[in-house]
Amino acid sequence: MLYVRLQPGAEIKAKPGSMVAMDASVRIKGKLKFSMKKLLTGGEMSESIFTGPGEVLLAPETWGDIVPIQLDGHTNWSVGKDAFLACTMGVARSTKSQGLGKALFSGEGLFVYHVNGTGVMWVQSLGAITSRTLQPGEQWIVDNGHLVAWTAQYKVERIDAGGLFSASHTDEGLVCRFTGPGIVYLQTRNPETLGAWIAEQVPSTNSA
Repeated sequence: MLYVRLQPGAEIKAKPGSMVAMDASVRIKGKLKFSMKKLLTGGEMSESIFTGPGEVLLAPETWGDIVPIQLDGHTNWSVGKDAFLACTMGVARSTKSQGLGKALFSGEGLFVYHVNGTGVMWVQSLGAITSRTLQPGEQWIVDNGHLVAWTAQYKVERIDAGGLFSASHTDEGLVCRFTGPGIVYLQTRNPETLGAWIAEQVPSTNSA
């Protein structure tokens, strides 16, 4: 749960449907953000804006962590399409293509959020969140289904998965190779892997 106490006139922007509760003194309004690009890519069409004074409680739609990221006005962040939860008003989001090749294999869809500005952004995860700061030239290989947010550059490549089981776990060896400098935030659960596991636990029913 994210607890935000707003001063009079202070505002935050949040993912639609993320509000759990708020003080009666808080005002909420929806802002329609329509574009053909969002229509075609399935991006969010609106956002909720909360204005203080008062406390607002926000939560993700799935179980996981919420982590604040401080934006300094200089560093550009990329955020997975399901990882954004909320931000202060000085933070701006846009959707930009990451290229067809990356879109097909990174697990993040054709567009990801590009976030910049000054303020705080809160990201959500499926499972716990962990991060790693990469030094210049340092490389880190990440299973694409675990990406949350990042500043480091990356490319998608195929690795020797070492057998059938490993290959299937890494989408036939497709991973993201990040190169520092930069930061990478990961989630401990992969949505596709978790979904497949849940499906296996549900007993099949045969119609009479």
